[in-house]
Amino acid sequence: MPFLLCLHSRLFSYLFSLLDQAFRHLTQPARASLLVGTAADLPLSRAELIAENALLRQQLILLHRQVKKPRLTATDRLWFLLLASRLPHWKDVLLIFQPETLLRWHRAGFRLFWKFKSRNRGGRPRLSADTIALIQQMAKDNRLWGAQRIRGELLKLGIKVATATIQKYVRTARPGRAPSQTWSVFLKNHAKDVWACDFLPVIDLFFRPLYLFFVVELASRRVVHFGVTRHPSDDWVAQQLREATPFGQTPRFLIRDRDHKYGDAFLRVAQGTGIEILKTPYRSPKANAVCERFLGSVRRECLDHLLILGERQLYRVIKEYVQFFNQARPHQGIEQQIPAEIQSEGKVKGSGKIISFPVLGGLHHDYRRVA
Repeated sequence: MPFLLCLHSRLFSYLFSLLDQAFRHLTQPARASLLVGTAADLPLSRAELIAENALLRQQLILLHRQVKKPRLTATDRLWFLLLASRLPHWKDVLLIFQPETLLRWHRAGFRLFWKFKSRNRGGRPRLSADTIALIQQMAKDNRLWGAQRIRGELLKLGIKVATATIQKYVRTARPGRAPSQTWSVFLKNHAKDVWACDFLPVIDLFFRPLYLFFVVELASRRVVHFGVTRHPSDDWVAQQLREATPFGQTPRFLIRDRDHKYGDAFLRVAQGTGIEILKTPYRSPKANAVCERFLGSVRRECLDHLLILGERQLYRVIKEYVQFFNQARPHQGIEQQIPAEIQSEGKVKGSGKIISFPVLGGLHHDYRRVA
């Protein structure tokens, strides 16, 4: 009987040791999952847990010292987020990556969550990129068209789009659309029929005032006419308008400012030739921007580099500059073309030798090809 009891006790101890070894083998950090490892720590005492944590911490320190960028799976990131949410001092516990990394994972998780919540669950089909581009192109090319007008044009092409959808893409194509045609659009549409005029005061070498009067065509930037005087009276300005419009060569509109030099005689000449005068608003030089830009070019490219002695010299200088401006100088406003080429509908380009002609005593040069 004692022999049997001894045999049973030894067999029980052997089975228990086998189970203990198998359990420890399964719960090793390299093979165990987080839940199994946590369950294995439950029967351990506080001292054993502290020692085990110290041992694991030392291994993490060594890992952090040797491995700069460990590879983590999505499950690993999820466990780190859940465990960090349960610790108030989680920033002090992290060793293998920075707290900002954990916060970035947290934000990425929220983005994925809301992307899943806001996923497309059917409804209207999305517009194609070609249809969106067509709507935006219609909105840019036709400033007076609203969403309903564009919708009708799309229906004519066999494309069905809701009005609210069209309004959304119209706002991106032309934000802040004016209720009516703007001044710049008006000038662009009627540039061939619009001239502009203005005065440029000049002080000669003896501090005497002189006045330059210019008439410029908006479409080609061509200087139609210019005049020089010391006394710009109403009759003189009216005569300049007569000389600028010989043989019925008149524009439909003429832009001018509210200078008192434009009197009744000037108005009668304009009415007699069928020109409609457009007065710019008060203190609005941009309303006559093309002419103002030309006056700036005259100063920067000509008058600022010369000493003006009198009226005749100023006339000769401006005559030479206007000839250069019309026949040789490219302009940004007309895509680097020359006003004379626009008037003659293109200029034949040669392939000969290039030579230069001095203008205003070498202040500028005109480069041309020799036949």
